[in-house]
Amino acid sequence: MKNRIKTKMIKILSGTRETRLTVQVADTQRKREKGLMFVGKLPENEGMLFVFSEKIYGGFWMKNTLIPLSIAFLDSDGEILKILDMEPCKEDKCPTYDPELSYHYAIEVNLGWFEKNQIKEGDYVKFD
Repeated sequence: MKNRIKTKMIKILSGTRETRLTVQVADTQRKREKGLMFVGKLPENEGMLFVFSEKIYGGFWMKNTLIPLSIAFLDSDGEILKILDMEPCKEDKCPTYDPELSYHYAIEVNLGWFEKNQIKEGDYVKFD
């Protein structure tokens, strides 16, 4: 089934604490563009991992996204460089949430999930 998006379990390391998150992997242009558009509810410990083939610069927007999200931008080592909160947008012109740095991965979760799990910039994500 070609529309089936694959999921994987990732671990976020904050000092000695380890938090698990199940993510849908958006690793193609089409999957990245669709992202979590039109998703009405995201289970508590689930999110979406955006994988870019090279470092990119630029932001995300929330067009047609129905739920507020938090996003973490990561470098190629999995270090969380920046966390931003994003609001749903039903307009034609939506704000861009730009970390103002280059990144290799991004993870979207429910708004406040990182904070609730005491995950912060400088923590590391393990993908295997």
